[in-house]
Amino acid sequence: MTTLQANQLNNTGEDPQNRPQLILNHTDFGSVTDDILKGNDAAKPPKSWWVALAISFSMMSMLGVLIGYLIVTGVGVWGNNNPVMWGYPIVNFVFWVGIGHAGTLISAILFLFRQKWRTAINRFAEAMTIFAVICAGTFPGIHIGRIWLAYWLFPIPNQMDMWPQFRSPLLWDVFAVGTYFTVSLLFWYLGMIPDLATMRDRSTTKIKQIAYGIAAVGWRGSMRHWHRYERAYLLLAALATPLVLSVHSVVSFDFAVAQLPGWHTTIFPPYFVAGAIFSGFAMVLTLAIPARELWGLKNFITMRHIENMCKIILFTGSIVGFAYSMEFFIAWYSGELYESFTFINRAFGPYGWAYWIMVSCNVITPQIFWFKKARTNIMIIFIASLVVNVGMWFERFVIVVTSLANDFLPSSWGIFEPTWVDVMTFFGSFGLFMTFFLLFIRYLPVLAIAEIKAIMPAADPHGHGHSYNEMTPETDAQAALEEGDA
Repeated sequence: MTTLQANQLNNTGEDPQNRPQLILNHTDFGSVTDDILKGNDAAKPPKSWWVALAISFSMMSMLGVLIGYLIVTGVGVWGNNNPVMWGYPIVNFVFWVGIGHAGTLISAILFLFRQKWRTAINRFAEAMTIFAVICAGTFPGIHIGRIWLAYWLFPIPNQMDMWPQFRSPLLWDVFAVGTYFTVSLLFWYLGMIPDLATMRDRSTTKIKQIAYGIAAVGWRGSMRHWHRYERAYLLLAALATPLVLSVHSVVSFDFAVAQLPGWHTTIFPPYFVAGAIFSGFAMVLTLAIPARELWGLKNFITMRHIENMCKIILFTGSIVGFAYSMEFFIAWYSGELYESFTFINRAFGPYGWAYWIMVSCNVITPQIFWFKKARTNIMIIFIASLVVNVGMWFERFVIVVTSLANDFLPSSWGIFEPTWVDVMTFFGSFGLFMTFFLLFIRYLPVLAIAEIKAIMPAADPHGHGHSYNEMTPETDAQAALEEGDA
């Protein structure tokens, strides 16, 4: 087997003289377009797609039925009680907002740092952000009880001359998450415009031509179009970058500005941001691994991309583990009786089982990625990503429930037990998320075609169309001599 063939099978090598390719088995632009859009161009999607859509749509329908049941019956169908006024709805809200962080991080921050490996995963990571924020926004809306009065959250004139409480961090969430969703949606749509024009030009039916033509907003690929596009994309990336850091910081203020033991701590904003990136990248891997199999994208979402994401999960997981230990240290060092009790109670109290599930999933599991064999084993990576997602949900559960269930007065303590409506509503939100995602990979470009082409050796005017693997010091010097002779 030649060196080139070996690197195409495993492009995770770190030899600086033989830089591995990010795109495998493609040397021309036309084959890239054909390979990425083959799932969109097919007359019928594979049976596995239909099966996944049927399951997801059933779960989404269950969510709709349960929300209707909630409206008719009232919030008493949940396990929320006194003192645990916040239960599954807020746990799930924080969980889904965290899932939505990786998409904008991959797109915006890695774009500003000119990380070329982002191009194969940024498109569906951005889509994941949009769908996760939609799921997140569902829970505060139904948590208020009287859903038909949700417009009271917004500072708009109403018949009672009543205005929101701007000092409430719950209202800060409305603005922060709303702004994040708007910018992320614009960023996602703007990046798709050149690819939507490609799909418009490849369409074989009139309906598709009209639909993709409207979505492509008259894109012709002229120099002026590319100039405006790249300028707008850069500005949106710069605007989205602080949003990645600010949104989950604002979400953490829901807890940090309260006086409740276990919540009133300054470590929450950076801790929540690291945890959000941690869970977001885990969800990207959870979606990317089946998608590259289902849609035949192994040449684009390569082992190098997956290994890089594993390294980020290892890094952010270590930050989360450090934050867990610092919480205990601060509780002890402060000498605050209530704070010390809260953290001991989390680990060894009635919810200790949830705490140790959280620690096992979020701190211990990612440590396996110190080993390259684990970072390049698809099955291990997929299982680890699922475990991390479970652990991050339990983290939010532990934060929300344990501090509320055991507050200052033992006489007011209570135990939170979720009802079947709580559990099935949570699973129904996964149905909503997956239904959107499956429709996305069927009808929109799942990868950023134009950006992938831009990082190929054929796009480099000084690369002579050769890949990095084919260029040796001797051939590189010979090419330079030939260019000088010319």
